[in-house]
Amino acid sequence: MFTNHGTQQAGPAVGILGIGSYLPPRVISNEEVAGPAGVTEEWIVRATGIHTRRRAGADQATSDLATIAARQALERSGLRAADLSLVIVGTTTPDELVAAVACRVADALECSVDTAAFDVSAACSGFLTGLATAEKFLRGTGGHALVIGADVYTRFLDPADRRTVVLWGDGAGAAVLGPAGHGHGHEILATKLLSDGSRADLAIIPAGGSRSPATRETVDGMAHHVHMDGRAISRALLEWVPGMLDEFLKENDVDKADVAHAVLHQGNAKLVAHLGGVLGLDGARLHATAPVYGNTGSASVPVTLHQAEREGALRPGDLVLMVAYGGGMTYAFTLLRW
Repeated sequence: MFTNHGTQQAGPAVGILGIGSYLPPRVISNEEVAGPAGVTEEWIVRATGIHTRRRAGADQATSDLATIAARQALERSGLRAADLSLVIVGTTTPDELVAAVACRVADALECSVDTAAFDVSAACSGFLTGLATAEKFLRGTGGHALVIGADVYTRFLDPADRRTVVLWGDGAGAAVLGPAGHGHGHEILATKLLSDGSRADLAIIPAGGSRSPATRETVDGMAHHVHMDGRAISRALLEWVPGMLDEFLKENDVDKADVAHAVLHQGNAKLVAHLGGVLGLDGARLHATAPVYGNTGSASVPVTLHQAEREGALRPGDLVLMVAYGGGMTYAFTLLRW
C-alpha cells in the first residue's frame, strides 16, 4: 500500500545556494571484493557496471564524511554555520543509534544552539526526503538550511555476500538551502515523497533495533549486516517508478522533453542505465557516478549532482529532475531549476 506526500509550493521561493561532496580517498577495486564474495571481477562489471567504490577510513564515521561535505557546501554558498537555522542528515548508518548525526555535524560546524538538527531515516531516499522537509520548513520560517546525505555502508556488509558487498561504497553530499530567485540560487520547483511499507523487508538490517536487539546469536548470524533482495527491488522499481514519475511531472505541467538533466539514485550502474531508459531519460542527460563510486546510499544523489556541476554540465535555466528510492520502500522526486 502506498502513501504519498506531494507538495504544492507556497511562500517565498527556496533553492540550493551551494553544494559539496566528499568521497573517502581509499579506493576499493573489484579485485579486492571479488574473491571473498566468490565471484570474478568480470561478473561484478557484467552484473552491476561498477568498477570501484570508496571506503571510509577506520577513524571516520558518517558524521565525519558529512561534515566535510557540509563545509564545502557552506563555502560554495558564501554562508557561515552561524547563518543556519536547520541541519538535516539523511542516513541509515549513523555513528551510533543515539545521538543524531545532524547534531554531531552541527556541533562540528559550531552552529548556534538555536539551530534545529535532526536525522531522517529514508534509506537511499534520505537526501531528497531531507531536501523536501527543509524546503517546506524554510518556506514557512525563512532562513537557511543544510541538508546532507551521508552513509558508511561498508561497515554493514558481509564480505561473502555478493548481493551487497560488490555494490556499496561510502560518501557524503550536502546542499545549503535558502531564498532563491532573481538569479540567486537554484530554485526547488516541486517535491514529492512516497512510501510502500509492504516491501520493507526487501532491504533491511535485521538486528540491532528494538525488535531484535544485539545478542551473540545475531552477531554470529550476520544479522547486523545489510540483507537485500536486489531482484525483487528492481522488479518493484520497474513496476512503480515509471507511473510515479509520470504523475509527478503531470502534476507540475512538465514534459519529459523539457528535462535537461536526470539524477537518479545510483543503486548500480546497470540499473541506472536501464531505469533511465524505461523512464525515457537516457542519453547525455542521464548522469552517473555508480561506475566509480558504487552505491553511496543517501549520498548518491547529491554526489552525482555535484559532479554534474563540476563538469560544467548544468547551465542556468536547465530543468533538473532528481529521483531516489530506498529501503522501506521509500521514493522521492524533486524538480530543480538550475
